[in-house]
Amino acid sequence: RKKSRLRLQVGEAVFPVLRFWHDGCVLDGKLAPKLRGLVDIYDGSRHLFQGLIVATTAEGDEIICEFKRLTPVADRAALDFWRDEQAPIGYLPKP
Repeated sequence: RKKSRLRLQVGEAVFPVLRFWHDGCVLDGKLAPKLRGLVDIYDGSRHLFQGLIVATTAEGDEIICEFKRLTPVADRAALDFWRDEQAPIGYLPKP
């Protein structure tokens, strides 16, 4: 089985993610404690999501984490205005 590049980071602690879906993930129970609170999810070095874990359950050797929220991380600030798709990119020169 191919090793996942996804990892979950809490402060300085980093845990590999075994499986991931829109409202939860599974961690290795031998490596990860039961977690709660704000976490960051990375794919290699790329920051993908910031999530809030509200519940964890242990099933065998796995820790199942449930997210209350999972927010995608953007590489730029959110716009505080509506941008028309047909608007010009820049100023037009004078003829």
